[in-house]
Amino acid sequence: MAPVYRPAEVEPRIYRRWLEADVFAPDGAGSRADWSKAPFTITQPPPNVTGALHIGHALTSTVEDLMIRRARMQGYPTLWVPGLDHASIAAQVVLDRIIAVDGETRASLGRERYLERMWVFIDETRDIILDQERRLGLSADWGRLRFTMDEGSAKAVRVAFKKLYDDGLAYRGEKLVNWCPGDQTSLSDLEVVATPTDGTLWYVRYHFVGDDGRPDPDDTITVATTRPETILGDTGVAVNPDDDRYRDAVGRSVMIPLIDRIVPVIADPVVKTDFGSGAVKITPAHDAEDFATGQRNGLGIIDVMTDDGHINERGGSYAGLTREEARTRIVADLEARGDLVKAVAHQMILGRCQRSDDIVEPRLKTQWFINVKPMAERAMAAVREGRTTFVPDRFTKVFFDWMENIHDWNVSRQLWWGHRIPAWYCPDEHVTVSDAAEGPDQCAVCARSRTDLRQEEEIFDTWFSSGLWPFSTLGWPDETSDYKRLYPTSVMETGYDIIFFWVARMMMLGEWLTGREPFHTVYLHGMIRDPYGGKMSKTKGNVVDPLSVIYETGADALRFALIHGSAAGADSRLGPSRVEGARNFANKIWNATRFVLSVRPADMPADAPLGIAETNLLGPAEHWILDRCQQSVVAVEKAYAEFEFGEAARLLYDAIWSDYCDWYLELAKIGLNESAASGDAEAGARKRAIWSTLTWVLDRYLRLLHPIMPLVTEEIWGRLPHLRTDPDLLIVARWPESSDADVKVDSRVSDGVAQLIELVGAMRAARAESGIEAADWLPALIWLPQGPARDAYPALETALGRLARVRPTRVDGRETLDGEASTGLAVISPTGEARLLRSDADRERERGRLEKELRAVESQLAAAEARLSDHAFVARAPENVVEHARRRAGELREQAEALRARMREA
Repeated sequence: MAPVYRPAEVEPRIYRRWLEADVFAPDGAGSRADWSKAPFTITQPPPNVTGALHIGHALTSTVEDLMIRRARMQGYPTLWVPGLDHASIAAQVVLDRIIAVDGETRASLGRERYLERMWVFIDETRDIILDQERRLGLSADWGRLRFTMDEGSAKAVRVAFKKLYDDGLAYRGEKLVNWCPGDQTSLSDLEVVATPTDGTLWYVRYHFVGDDGRPDPDDTITVATTRPETILGDTGVAVNPDDDRYRDAVGRSVMIPLIDRIVPVIADPVVKTDFGSGAVKITPAHDAEDFATGQRNGLGIIDVMTDDGHINERGGSYAGLTREEARTRIVADLEARGDLVKAVAHQMILGRCQRSDDIVEPRLKTQWFINVKPMAERAMAAVREGRTTFVPDRFTKVFFDWMENIHDWNVSRQLWWGHRIPAWYCPDEHVTVSDAAEGPDQCAVCARSRTDLRQEEEIFDTWFSSGLWPFSTLGWPDETSDYKRLYPTSVMETGYDIIFFWVARMMMLGEWLTGREPFHTVYLHGMIRDPYGGKMSKTKGNVVDPLSVIYETGADALRFALIHGSAAGADSRLGPSRVEGARNFANKIWNATRFVLSVRPADMPADAPLGIAETNLLGPAEHWILDRCQQSVVAVEKAYAEFEFGEAARLLYDAIWSDYCDWYLELAKIGLNESAASGDAEAGARKRAIWSTLTWVLDRYLRLLHPIMPLVTEEIWGRLPHLRTDPDLLIVARWPESSDADVKVDSRVSDGVAQLIELVGAMRAARAESGIEAADWLPALIWLPQGPARDAYPALETALGRLARVRPTRVDGRETLDGEASTGLAVISPTGEARLLRSDADRERERGRLEKELRAVESQLAAAEARLSDHAFVARAPENVVEHARRRAGELREQAEALRARMREA
């Protein structure tokens, strides 16, 4: 092995081996899947084909890959379906910027040329994304790669929509929708970001109209509004029916200022008496709540906006102005007329487009909708019956809260890039929905021929096609072998932020269209934040580029950093120190393996398989590490099975770094040296037993770690001895069993070693705390009570001395420690005690160090007490600051007293 681990040299080579061996597919040439077991299937949340992946994608991919790798090693037929999403709005936004550089627009290119240009752009970006995913080490079945705009997906979209239409759930109607003036398309509720905003509440006088139809200059009602520009579309004024202030106003009429439109004053409970003046304007065409109020009270609907956010011809003299310009002029005109009462600052929530950040405008549009309530009932039933579960469980309530209050889904989008809605219209505007790729042969109502029909121009919301993802990727609506064998899928892993965007829609569509839950488990990961807990963004400059991290530290280091310390549904922080720690971990394993390979006994046969030596040849240290390894196998498997991947990473880190590298390697070195010095046949067998244990335990840990750090573990594993039944590649090797018959451990011996290790740790801590140089050897008296530690001591006396840097002598009575060694450094652990004997020079040196520490603490204490004795400080400083100063002074007093006590003992 190379003296230094270089991921850039190892990782690409390992990945090529996997591809050549065809091990990613459940039915690949290198697969060892047992088809008598239930399949384990994951469909990848398809990243948008709009550019390079970000760190959130890296987390998603790592979590899914570790689940897939573990299931594959357990022998399950394992499929991970990779994919890409066409991302209608996002892709058009990006492409529009690109073609603008060449002086082109959507309009100048036209629909066909624009879509041709889009496919060129998509072909470029998809290669970038797929290369990134391979660099991350993903073991997806690339032969089954899917795209939400491929023919399989297109067919699924057509068939799904036609079924929903035939079932009476899909319909076309005029309703209020969320409209983005920037992207000029409708949006679902989920694509509207509720944004807290510092706004203004304007109070405007509306004049009552007399019998002659003229406004009364002295008889008015004051209306409060946050959107003066929509005054142009008012068709009523509303008050609460229980508001005594306006009881006489109900039933009268008022004149809309500036536009001279007479409208009624109505009573409706939607009005909150404590908002503004208690009277509100009703603009049904530009507010969802107003629309419902207008429907209840028979008010007219007047749309005064254009699609790009300007005032239309119904806005009178304000026609042609933007919403912002109209607002400014209307406020000025109201003030000039004397009808603006006041304007006050007002905190409000504005809906903004998720993509363009434009303020969303409610608009009355004829669109396609889906009645999702019946579908939602079936999806909720899957959760109630336990057929689908959420991890973590707290998101179950979040899911139900939304599903129980769900609204019809607006699936129309006024874009070009995406699946066109498969609806055709004849000249009489009859609607025909067809799932045929070439469309219907004739109108379903009047039988006009295909040549007289025109297809719907609008496309589907992106989430409609991706809502079919778990089953469309397996071949639905056709009864393919993949669909029959691998559906429902096992786990849907994604971020908690799209539980409604995507997860709920997949569940609704899956239940309705296939009659089955689309997945058994929904695993929701959190967001990756910067080291200070901030959200990553390009604007802040705190974004982590996965590729740059991979180039610098390797894919395994990035993967481990993402998993270690993470928890389902919880945000986690990622910074350079975390990645650096993961890289150090990979290096630690590499260097440990180099040592193991370097001490292979010369008489060990080259083809000797992996295995454990006879129990009588195992020393206490071997019993301990094998016992610890078995405990780790059980604990890590439990963590994986319960989706606690961060805990699995922590357990493996501790087991490999601490148990194996820090303790057992050191114990093994001593054992190997002692065996080499002996030179007899029994010593040779003992040496082989130690080396067999080194490789056995390392093999177990590599298998357990492989799902998280697949590349370095594959490289190292290939250099170790294997079981006779093992394949050439770790990726398809068998998962460690929680109870291995080949391992026979004496738990009492193991406990004794663990207790001695604990005593060594206590001695190390005492030395460090007392300022004793790490290289100094000290005489030590060791007392151990009757038990496992005393029994294990003789075999480990030399090792214990070397690890603690002491020359140990075991004493039978504890009173010896309190007698001749009473001046020694006392070390007490739960299973034994020691006295580290120091020379006069050692004690003098320690006393000098303690005196120096005491002077520093006394100086700080004097300053703290002087501050507290200052009456001005105590009287004027905030109470929490004074309390903190008092606590700090108390801590310094305790520290000084402890130092004085230690000086008396020194």
